Amino acid sequence: MTDRDVSRPNSTPSADDQHLVARYEHLLEITRQLNSTLDLGTLLNRIVRAATELVNTEQASILLLDPATGELRFEAASNLSGSAMTAIPVPMEGSLAGWVATHGEPEMVNDARSDSRWFANVDKTIKFTTRNLLAVPMKIKNEVIGVLEVINKNDDEKWTGDDIYTLTTLASQAAIAVQNARLFQQSDFIAEIVHELRTPLAALRASTALLMRANIPELRRAEMLRTMHEETERLTAMTTDFLDLARLESGRARLETSEFSVLELVQECVGLIREQAGERGIEIVVRGEDRRTEADRTKIKRVLLNLLTNAIKYNRDQGTIYCTVDRRDDLTAPCGLVVLIQDTGHGISPENQKHVFEKFYRVAATASQTGTGLGLSIARRIIEAHGCEMGLTSELNVGTTFYFTLPIAHAQPRREPPASAVFSRPKDPSQ
Repeated sequence: MTDRDVSRPNSTPSADDQHLVARYEHLLEITRQLNSTLDLGTLLNRIVRAATELVNTEQASILLLDPATGELRFEAASNLSGSAMTAIPVPMEGSLAGWVATHGEPEMVNDARSDSRWFANVDKTIKFTTRNLLAVPMKIKNEVIGVLEVINKNDDEKWTGDDIYTLTTLASQAAIAVQNARLFQQSDFIAEIVHELRTPLAALRASTALLMRANIPELRRAEMLRTMHEETERLTAMTTDFLDLARLESGRARLETSEFSVLELVQECVGLIREQAGERGIEIVVRGEDRRTEADRTKIKRVLLNLLTNAIKYNRDQGTIYCTVDRRDDLTAPCGLVVLIQDTGHGISPENQKHVFEKFYRVAATASQTGTGLGLSIARRIIEAHGCEMGLTSELNVGTTFYFTLPIAHAQPRREPPASAVFSRPKDPSQ
């Protein structure tokens, strides 16, 4: 009898087996992708997308533990805007995510509303219906750093052991990737800070060394003291920006949202920099619709002041700045409101446009421009924390327009824009 004569059982894998093999192959590929990026925002969004694909659900979200407060905070979610994520802290007690983070164990719920641990505030806030969910801990060396949740399994199927295994494996790999991204950001940021601090510290060191000499002329001594004062102010501004950016990047900066008129805030900011613009004969024109937003007014004011001072700094003498508030019909809610700050300056080259939002990057328009190089990075982070976007368009020798979007507070009837308001007029060069 030959081997060919031996009858063998049918070894063709079943459809379920093929499905599991495909799922695990997909999981392996996703794990490779997670290890290919050190940008935390990109990484978190990849994890959320992967979770919905792997276990076939409607939505997914990542909540990370805030070391300062001990609360769980949404850091990425497929059904939440940035402003909504920031506005909804999840308690450790009274939520399924809190239970999973506390116990370090996965938990599945096939009927959310019948479970006492279900945290209903999220559904109420975003007008969503959670039917079922599965949550697993994100661990590093037995320490929970967050929770990965998937919500509403498609076709209302029941959760399975394979779902738990798949999501737990993804959460473990995701936790390592998140930790690596955080460490990279921290070390990279520290290196940049040290580099930026060297220049003002060197100026202070040289000034103090000169002042220690007894034979310094009084005029020279006054110059040294003025230099020391300027460099001290510069260090103060830098440290403030460093701390603000670190809070924004780590997610520790919280938004204090309220409803307010964007046009009124623009006019308020223009009033603050009117004198600065007038010194160079720059006219500022405010125009657009009186739209209301729901956002952090203090932080949006900072964004506007940064863009306006940049528009003055990089503008031409006797130039113009246009500030426009409008409703963008081509943008979907909640970020259908747009603010534009347009100058008539030298413009930014296409190559420089790629880098303007990077930390410590400065467009070298003139030799006199100073600053920390963090203003636009901070401004963009603030806007992104609201779940909206910031960008720019520019043409050399024509000017630059920075724009950002904001949430619309509520449905408002469209009105004809009011006549433009001129807040600064150019000085007469002959005066």
